Amino acid sequence: MYETTYVRARSLAEASALLVEHEEARPLSGGMTLIPTLKQRLAAPTHLIDLTRLDELKGVALAGGTLRIGASTTHAVVAGSPVVSSAIAALSQLAGIIADPQVRNRGTLGGSVANDDPAADYPSAVLALGATVVTPARRISADDFFIDTFETALEPGELIVAIEFPVPRRAAYAKYRHPASGYAVVGVFIAQFDAGVRVAVTGAGASVFRWLDAEAALGRDCSEAALDAIEVDPSTLPDDANASAAYRAHLIKTYTRRALNALLQQRHH
Repeated sequence: MYETTYVRARSLAEASALLVEHEEARPLSGGMTLIPTLKQRLAAPTHLIDLTRLDELKGVALAGGTLRIGASTTHAVVAGSPVVSSAIAALSQLAGIIADPQVRNRGTLGGSVANDDPAADYPSAVLALGATVVTPARRISADDFFIDTFETALEPGELIVAIEFPVPRRAAYAKYRHPASGYAVVGVFIAQFDAGVRVAVTGAGASVFRWLDAEAALGRDCSEAALDAIEVDPSTLPDDANASAAYRAHLIKTYTRRALNALLQQRHH
């Protein structure tokens, strides 16, 4: 056993200060990653900083073509929010197929994005939608945020306050779901804007990534036929018990096509 001090933060400033003061402290919100890690003795934080009572991290709001969601908002709230479903229906749909009901009712948007699990769903939406990750100190673009497996641009002690999503013309998400965990073996999020399309892939690399070849092929018109001319290089993909690299390459193209079909059936915003 090891000693851990539990602290319920009274403000965002206090939480941030505690995380900076105690190098081995960890923030606690939904706990869907942290608690299993503690149970497996893969982490031994000196302090657990509870963020669940902080109003600064809560709320869903739509203003000026931007959907802002607080970091401590649970997957279930995102899935069930009329504001989210009206603005970006694909984001509601994505949240509704994360893991299982127990996880969806405890896990949070900010926790998932900060953890950057290579098979998590939310990072694909953040990257495809060109979202902005908001912390107390700065605003980080999605293209600069995700770095590597479980690694982001967040500095030690830096917390996500909210994520701001530009509302696209249309968007869709499709994933090949692991039958036990619900994680994405491959997931593809496509977002169409006036300037063009963004395609993000999760579950098929060290971290979520944009499929730039697909973006270039689809262009502004999002023609399904354009996908026929491009292929995925299996040598760049994971080869593990969940799927071989060659099968993942096939899944990326298949689920990009499925997401695109879903997108093309929608009306423009």
